[in-house]
Amino acid sequence: MKIADLRAKSADELKQELLDLRKEQFNFRFQKATGQLENTGRVRLVRRDIARIKTVIAEAEQGKAPAAKPAAKKAAKAPAKAAKKKETKE
Repeated sequence: MKIADLRAKSADELKQELLDLRKEQFNFRFQKATGQLENTGRVRLVRRDIARIKTVIAEAEQGKAPAAKPAAKKAAKAPAKAAKKKETKE
C-alpha cells in the first residue's frame, strides 16, 4: 500500500482499513501459533501498512503536510558548494 493512496482516503476509510488490517494481523497470530501460517512475509507487510495508516491519521490530526525529501535539500546546496570550491582554487 502506498502512502499517496492513503493520503487520498478520508478519515473514515482509513479507520476502516486499519480495522481490517488489525483483524488480519490477529488471524495471523493464531495461524502462527497453530502452525498453519504459510505466507510469513504478509505478516510484515500488514504490520507496516498499519504503521503507515497510523502515521497518516496522526498527520491529519496535527494538520501537518508531508515533509520534503532530504535529497532535494542536498541538491539545492550542491551548486553553492561547487561555486565556493572554484573561488578557492583561483
